[in-house]
Amino acid sequence: MNGRCLRAALVLLLLSLKALADAPVVSIAFVGDIMLDDTPGKVIRQGRDPFAPFAAILRAADYRIGNLECVVARGGTREPRKPYTFRAHPRVLPFLSRHFDAVSLANNHSGDYGSAAFAEMLGRLEKAGVAYFGGGHTLAEAHAPLLVDRNGLRIALLGYNEFFPRSFEADFDKPGIAWSEDEQVILDIRQARSEHRADLVIPVMHWGWEHEPLASERQRRLARLMIDAGADAVVGGHPHVTQDVETYRGKPIVYSLGNFVFDGFDDEASNTGWLLRMALDKSGVVSWQTFVAHLDKEGIPRPAKGKDGQCWLRGMTEAGICPVQ
Repeated sequence: MNGRCLRAALVLLLLSLKALADAPVVSIAFVGDIMLDDTPGKVIRQGRDPFAPFAAILRAADYRIGNLECVVARGGTREPRKPYTFRAHPRVLPFLSRHFDAVSLANNHSGDYGSAAFAEMLGRLEKAGVAYFGGGHTLAEAHAPLLVDRNGLRIALLGYNEFFPRSFEADFDKPGIAWSEDEQVILDIRQARSEHRADLVIPVMHWGWEHEPLASERQRRLARLMIDAGADAVVGGHPHVTQDVETYRGKPIVYSLGNFVFDGFDDEASNTGWLLRMALDKSGVVSWQTFVAHLDKEGIPRPAKGKDGQCWLRGMTEAGICPVQ
């Protein structure tokens, strides 16, 4: 290679590096189960903000997402066959909207008070300015991606429930949640790119066995299936504890974030959750970080002192930002 060609190659390399450095980055914060009935609901009734201890960390993200593990409504009829049902008063919505841009509704408590309460909640969320996904007025709406446009990136969020027995699933003319069927999940991910022109796709799952620290084989198979279909990361919840994390084909899988606002648990594992913050560009997840939340007796999360969490060992060691290998 002569000198002129070498100089041209170096210029192209420098321009490429500059383009990478200048690429827009979007940060998204994910938290696990948010239940605003019972004691957290009483905290809000007293005028206290259950999210306040994490306000600064949440505010630092470009977009904030949680799993809303209760229906927010005044109407509806309690499902008599369920041992635990949660219905939060609409007074919780100003607190939720202050800290969160969107919530996943794909969980086993969205139907605790039936279709009427769920439809009421959808209207109240819309009025409060809180976007939602994984549930909707119809089957098509429940499976439609929530499209987030930030800094020139379009990110598609999809939500699915896998909690058995299968129930409260949306239908063609009936409100409800999105159920996880492998073929449909693959189709949804592909359509998020082909039809909705998403740069990145992130499924948010409600899955796994409660209080199990390790993901099940079903979770692992499905996570890989979603990434093979085009997902850039997979984020999960439902077990009420944090679970292991892994990387598949260079894409992170965070199996469970645990609880975020939730009372009624006596064990340390159930009272330890994560706030997950991901940095994204058009290539995918650039890095991610966990912030440990310790829940007090009222179910209020407080940042762990002196550490932000850890890349994979369930938040038990020193802080670290985790590059995607």
